[in-house]
Amino acid sequence: MSGIAHDLSHRLADRAEAVCRHYLSNGRREGRYWLVGDIRNTPGRSLFVRLQASAKGPAGKWTDAATGEHGDLLDIIRGSSGLTDFADVADEARIFLSLPHPEPEPAAPRRCVTPAPSGSVEAARRLFAMSQPIAGTLAETYLRRRGITLLHGTGNLRFHPRCYYKPDDGPTESWPAMIAAVTDLTGRITGVHRTWLAPDGSDKAPVDTPRKAMGNLLGSTVRIGVPDSVMAAGEGIETMLSLRQVLPSMAMAPALSAAHLAAILFPLRLRRLYIVRDNDPAGDGARDMLIERANAQGIEAIPLSPALGDFNEDLQRLGIDTLRTGVRVQLAPEDVARFMSLPP
Repeated sequence: MSGIAHDLSHRLADRAEAVCRHYLSNGRREGRYWLVGDIRNTPGRSLFVRLQASAKGPAGKWTDAATGEHGDLLDIIRGSSGLTDFADVADEARIFLSLPHPEPEPAAPRRCVTPAPSGSVEAARRLFAMSQPIAGTLAETYLRRRGITLLHGTGNLRFHPRCYYKPDDGPTESWPAMIAAVTDLTGRITGVHRTWLAPDGSDKAPVDTPRKAMGNLLGSTVRIGVPDSVMAAGEGIETMLSLRQVLPSMAMAPALSAAHLAAILFPLRLRRLYIVRDNDPAGDGARDMLIERANAQGIEAIPLSPALGDFNEDLQRLGIDTLRTGVRVQLAPEDVARFMSLPP
């Protein structure tokens, strides 16, 4: 950490709670910590900021239990303000601290950034870093048009307004896209999934292959919510978010394909796994393989089947009450009380 960053971080730590109240206004104080969904100020409880120095560490340090990310209050300012350059983050911190802007230093030689190889893990991480939270974007419009309105804990979903799309033949195009981080069990990004969208967010983009993934996906998933002793895993992002409309506190793990679903890695605390299958032969094969793998590790595996092709189709065509009824009878009785959202 540079001297400037260290000085600003130290000054911010002295006002840790004030920083959190200003930049993480959707959170709340609980004991010695400030709890919120993520550094982008999403409502939730998976990120916790230490407000007072203790034997566990200095004030201002934070950890996101959902992703494994950690950092200091400069990172909080960067994430919540949507900034990318350190100079802009430092300026914002000085404004908050009411500090004068320092005298300009001689310009450093322009650093040449080496392009990441196409389709690589590094390219995936850079794309995710360049994207923005989905709130108020076409990605949110797209999901809401599919009946998905509960979007808490979706920090691994972002939006890019001009994401490159390369057809099999023809020049490269750019379309708006929903960008999903694919992470391993530690929360480390190993790839991303792109869903290209129509310019108004009403549907997927009119291209030959509107969904593509890149990076290393085997064993990893898009993680929505914090996995505990019970979680659900399935193929599509929209399918799993549809299930979450009636199971809002259960962690979901879209694996993006039947083959990757069969190969997901299990969190250490997992004791019951709901396997969300699509109504097709590939879904049946993934379900059977995943049941065998889970049982071998002492994990109870319970299939969840839609009435139609998938749970998003159930949600859109049959309605949320019918979806809730269909899911309820397939859950373990104790999970109905623990996870199911009941109608008002």
